[in-house]
Amino acid sequence: MKDINFNIISDDATDGHGGFGVGSLSLNNMSPVIIDVETGTATIDMGAMHAKSAIEKRIKFLTDREAVPNGKLYWIVWVTVGRKPEGFYYGGIAACDMLVDLEARRGYKLLPYHVNQMDKSLKGRILIEMMDAPSRDVLANFLQEHRPEIWEQSTELHAELERLSAE
Repeated sequence: MKDINFNIISDDATDGHGGFGVGSLSLNNMSPVIIDVETGTATIDMGAMHAKSAIEKRIKFLTDREAVPNGKLYWIVWVTVGRKPEGFYYGGIAACDMLVDLEARRGYKLLPYHVNQMDKSLKGRILIEMMDAPSRDVLANFLQEHRPEIWEQSTELHAELERLSAE
């Protein structure tokens, strides 16, 4: 299986000309990490950028949580990699919940919420307080093992994880 890495900052698409495309957001430094709460696993699935991750395919999503009573909980965590003089770091992290009932081919998610969380991740916010503690641990272990050099530079993420574990 091909090793999937985080997308990390590409060249300036406008080459500084200030014309078309200036002011648009680039998703080149964002990757979605999907956490399966039941199995305690995390994977990067770039299909989630367009709501086409492996778990989202062939699922009809509804906006009523109660309509998916047998849904399995997943977290999509939007991880944005930033750069500082010391190197790359996990600069923005925002989580969204999603329920999926594979048998019924139904799911629950609020697309506007997912888009807003993506935006907050791009802007460097760390929003993981809504996740349960075991899922945060899965995320932290995944990020640490996946790219230890990026994890080491992610001091704001470390502080937020410490704050949440103390509560």
